Amino acid sequence: MKQATFSIAIVARTTRKNPTIANLFARITFNSKRTEFSINRSVVISQWDKRSSKIKGTSINARKLNNHIIDVKGKILIAYEELKYNRNIISPLTIKARYLNQDTSELTLLTAFEYHNLEVSSTLAPGTARHYKTCLAHLKRFLKKIIKADDVYLSKLTFSFITRFELFLRKYKPTDHQKPPGNNTIMKHIQRVRKVVSLAVKMEWLEKDPFAKYKCNFIPSTRKYLSSEELESLEALSHLNNRLEYIRDLFIFSCYTGLVYIDTMELTPKHIVQGIDGNKWIHTERRKTLKAVRIPLLPKAEIIIAKYKNDPRSVYAGTVFPKISNQRLNAYLKELASLANIKSILTFHVARHTFATTIALMNGLPIETLSKILGHSKITTTQMYAKVLNQKVSLDMGNLKEVILKKEDNKRNQISTDHIFINAKTS
Repeated sequence: MKQATFSIAIVARTTRKNPTIANLFARITFNSKRTEFSINRSVVISQWDKRSSKIKGTSINARKLNNHIIDVKGKILIAYEELKYNRNIISPLTIKARYLNQDTSELTLLTAFEYHNLEVSSTLAPGTARHYKTCLAHLKRFLKKIIKADDVYLSKLTFSFITRFELFLRKYKPTDHQKPPGNNTIMKHIQRVRKVVSLAVKMEWLEKDPFAKYKCNFIPSTRKYLSSEELESLEALSHLNNRLEYIRDLFIFSCYTGLVYIDTMELTPKHIVQGIDGNKWIHTERRKTLKAVRIPLLPKAEIIIAKYKNDPRSVYAGTVFPKISNQRLNAYLKELASLANIKSILTFHVARHTFATTIALMNGLPIETLSKILGHSKITTTQMYAKVLNQKVSLDMGNLKEVILKKEDNKRNQISTDHIFINAKTS
């Protein structure tokens, strides 16, 4: 685990009613997380030395206030050292509670969440860890707006608390440009809270699991992919400028390997090896799951790798392809979609779905093999692709129909041959 960072600061905050007077707050920061609380003192803002966090001058009042500040900082430090010595969970909230003599053997939801984000999420992918931070932000808004509290004890968590949090998320409207969370996003946030609460139960901070009777209801989503005709249209685009040609090549490469954006960008020449069949393979691991991935290279993917082998940007970065941000890549893909007359919204992840459906399953690759190539931990994840392949169902049923018809023809021919043989024998 990374080295813990801890600091104490005294900050002065003025109010709109009287900007000449500032209230003093103690700010506790631990591992980039922080909390503040009033130390019940105020100063004339012109007399406050922000750099030293002290009041200017040597008057009796100045000395009293400065001594109080030193006393507050000293007691906060003692609270921190006590928690560390007793191997308790350390967070800005627990340090504050220990200083104010408000801590008990019972922990709060936000403390458990911060413990998870500090200790457990270090094993998660950066994107997943970011989702937990977003969930925590939603939880804090919910507590403040609906529960009218800064935190809640774990023992106070009930089925009602969970359903109220769900309702809050369904009514939540972001103030920025983002869209309100959809059903599945809301269910994911609930699942994250559930994981933290389950951790609290395992750590024996909580006796009963309030999620025992709660069930997440996900709406099955259709995974977007390109049809063989759309893929051919994209591959056939000509007279592209260098920028769009590179984006097209990256997308096509993913269509024939199934690699996601981050794994494509982190691909290096050492990941291209000779496989057990003597051909070139990709040997890497998924950033998301750290699961090993072994992918035999299809001819079109090999051609694209060779195309950028000596690109100065690739050589400089030590990667197979020049680096580009996912945001820019997806923005340029929209241009390509328009040029190729593709109506659906094109993102880089659509390429992975295209590999799974149009390239793999539609051409008869067993789903067990596909699951291994995609680096899925569970085959049920891979089966999501099979659900959208009505075309594959039609094709397989057509093949089955041909087999049955062929058997019936053979049977009729056999009967006809036997009949001729019997007639010839009797004559």
